[in-house]
Amino acid sequence: MKSALDIIALILVLVGGLNWGLVGAFNFNVVEAIFGSGSLVSMIIYILVGISAIYGAFVFFQE
Repeated sequence: MKSALDIIALILVLVGGLNWGLVGAFNFNVVEAIFGSGSLVSMIIYILVGISAIYGAFVFFQE
C-alpha cells in the first residue's frame, strides 16, 4: 500500500506534467493563470512539484 506522501507526490507530479503539456501545446500555464505570474504561491507550487519529482525518482529506484 502506498503512503499518503506517495499519493501527494504523484498528484503533484501529474499536475506538473499536465501543466507543462498545456504550456507546450497551447502556451497556457494553468498555475500562473490561477495564482498569478511570479507569485509566491506559484513559486511554491513549482518547488513542490520539483521536490515531488525527485522523491518519485527515489521511490521508483528503491523497488
